[in-house]
Amino acid sequence: MNELLRKKQEWLERLKREGKLRNPTEDHKIGLMALQNRIRREIIKFLADGRKSKEEIKKRFRLTDSQLRLHLDLLEQALFIEAVEEDGKRFYAITPRGEAYLENVEWR
Repeated sequence: MNELLRKKQEWLERLKREGKLRNPTEDHKIGLMALQNRIRREIIKFLADGRKSKEEIKKRFRLTDSQLRLHLDLLEQALFIEAVEEDGKRFYAITPRGEAYLENVEWR
């Protein structure tokens, strides 16, 4: 099994355990809402280079706190990114779904 497929399967298993998977219709709707905004698509690309803090994302895209929260919350709900804790700090990282979006849609 290749590394990307293994990573995706582990991620899906974790989502199941955490109860984050929803019905496909709702999932599709949320995913489309998230991708309709250019800044959210750019945030996904930005995170492809590695996890970033809220402050790094806020600075890079010149967002207010409320704008940042809106974009990150929707991207998390759509499962394109996820919050990760490291040394007591919160960072945001791209998920396998976010990687698949970049690979299949953005052609970065």
